Amino acid sequence: MDTDPKARALRLLARREHSRAELRRKLAPHVEEGFDLEALLDDFTSRGWLSEQRFVEQTVRAKARKFGPLKIAHHLREKGIDEAGVAQALAQSQASEAETLETVWRSRFGRLPAGAAEKARQVHFLQGRGFALDPILKLLRRLGNDR
Repeated sequence: MDTDPKARALRLLARREHSRAELRRKLAPHVEEGFDLEALLDDFTSRGWLSEQRFVEQTVRAKARKFGPLKIAHHLREKGIDEAGVAQALAQSQASEAETLETVWRSRFGRLPAGAAEKARQVHFLQGRGFALDPILKLLRRLGNDR
């Protein structure tokens, strides 16, 4: 396995998109003292090989099928995306939030809660998937009225 940071970075980017902070974190243990990692990341960005916007879009597409906007935003922050990028992702994912919420609810539960304990369990599960309380309660009310 070669230790060239440029080759390592290209291999990582060939597998999937990475944020700049994530790529820096993965490469840092493998660079020798005196190597300018920021210059390499700047070069990759200028060539279009490293793109925060592409990373955000790809992450939202991949995660929006199973997770709500809160969980997606948390994931992006963990990967070093700034608040402007997170806001863009939230705007992108909220367009389909209600549909995703219902899809996740139907795949996991499929029927309305019988009692308060079951309702609390369903709400807790959906909050864990990154959906806010208000849309969850609206969904359960709407489904209850559709009976």
